[in-house]
Amino acid sequence: MTATGLLAAIADVGADRTRGGYSRHGFDRVELELREWFIAEARRRGLDVETDRNGNIWAWWGKPGPDAVITGSHLDSVPGGGAFDGPLGVVSALAAVDVLRAKGFVPRKPLAVVVFVEEEGGRFGVPCLGSRLITGAIDPDRARSLVDPDGISLADAIRAAGADPSTLGPDEEALTRIGCFVELHVEQGRGLTVPVGVASSILAHGRWRFTFTGEGNHAGATLMQDRRDPMVPAASLVLAARKAAVGGARATVGRIMPVPGGTNVIASEVNVWLDARAADDATTKSVVAEIQALARQAAAEEGCGVRVTQESYGDTVVFDEVLRDDLSTVLGGVPALPTGAGHDAGILASRVPTAMLFVRNPTGVSHAPEEYAEPDDCEAGVAALATTLEHLTS
Repeated sequence: MTATGLLAAIADVGADRTRGGYSRHGFDRVELELREWFIAEARRRGLDVETDRNGNIWAWWGKPGPDAVITGSHLDSVPGGGAFDGPLGVVSALAAVDVLRAKGFVPRKPLAVVVFVEEEGGRFGVPCLGSRLITGAIDPDRARSLVDPDGISLADAIRAAGADPSTLGPDEEALTRIGCFVELHVEQGRGLTVPVGVASSILAHGRWRFTFTGEGNHAGATLMQDRRDPMVPAASLVLAARKAAVGGARATVGRIMPVPGGTNVIASEVNVWLDARAADDATTKSVVAEIQALARQAAAEEGCGVRVTQESYGDTVVFDEVLRDDLSTVLGGVPALPTGAGHDAGILASRVPTAMLFVRNPTGVSHAPEEYAEPDDCEAGVAALATTLEHLTS
């Protein structure tokens, strides 16, 4: 089956009637349905399926062992996300297996398709959770205590899914089997002008939570001069982010949560989440420091307090240059380009050689319902991935 045909098979799963697009989050009902779909598709192809201690699913062509070639991506999404971010990499991997099988190819090395859990962090707030757990980039106790917007902990969500959260943590056995990891992904920008390219690097990026505290009160009975309204410095933070992000840096406020959240209530607390990215570690941290300073000043002027918590961070990732150049050559000299988006391949890069293939995005829109890739480009991505897997496992 083609990649677009496989995407069509899950087109109704997790459709968000309110936001548009898809809302698929780690260990929720929708994501569990997608996991079962993937397992069924893998077994239909004769792949041996296993779920690791962190909830990531591996579908093996050949006996698992050292120097394995791994591909795959994720099935979860941001709230109201597009159809391609994550699932395109999974369905393309399955389709690439079909292409190789159809031509009678048998890999000489173990080959697996992996589905990483909670890559977007849309439910529990930490992106690339499955790959962070494998590599030890997040403490398992901290991971277990993460909570979603409804107050459900990751540990409880895992239990509800029928698994054991006590097993979470670094997985050296899984890592030692990986010879290299190649992740196919829709490009999340307008940098690619041909159907397929390879990634060169990922911007340094992280997430910070700003908690502004003030005094909850009545919207009609409280004079303006008597207010300590935390929404005021929260609004200033949004503007500070725009002011600080210069020279190619990016700073975004995509989520604000006032407490208690009533229309006619002055909030007692406002939580604001900042996403900041730049070409290197020093620039990213400088941007965040400037935003923090402006936020603290705005809070003080309103008589409010502010607390800042770093929820996740990743330094600049430069993908394995030997692997990158090898794949570019094998694929006929396709271009290499950097990305501002984080990926599981970026987390794994600290431990194993990793590379990424990008499929052209004609509009550059991502993390939104309008995200798109042309069917012909998707199939070009499958062909490129099949060529890559054949090359690496021969």
